[in-house]
Amino acid sequence: MKISTMKELLGAEVLCCEEKLGGHVYSACGCDLMSDVLAYVKDQAVLLTGLVNSQVIRTAVMMDMNCIVFVRSKLPTEEMLELARESGIVIMNTDKRLYDACGILYSNGLVGNRVK
Repeated sequence: MKISTMKELLGAEVLCCEEKLGGHVYSACGCDLMSDVLAYVKDQAVLLTGLVNSQVIRTAVMMDMNCIVFVRSKLPTEEMLELARESGIVIMNTDKRLYDACGILYSNGLVGNRVK
């Protein structure tokens, strides 16, 4: 799914790296536990989370993610945005809850990562 499509579906606001909206993600992960993200994310995934701290960005970098969506209108700090810019990660936020945002993306064809 194109990142720009996710933006439209979620009614999201782009906070950084808008020039990368043409990129694609192939799965989604909705999670606030970064240890679970490290354990279960495979392929090019978008991370949807309500957790707002720099570990979210660092985890996304380690997992080669190219998009993070903060739910419930959460706003990252300027330090987090700068780290995302340096890493080329699109940051968006939406007023939707995590469950709803994941459901919208899933019902429009974006799959979750399969647990083995």
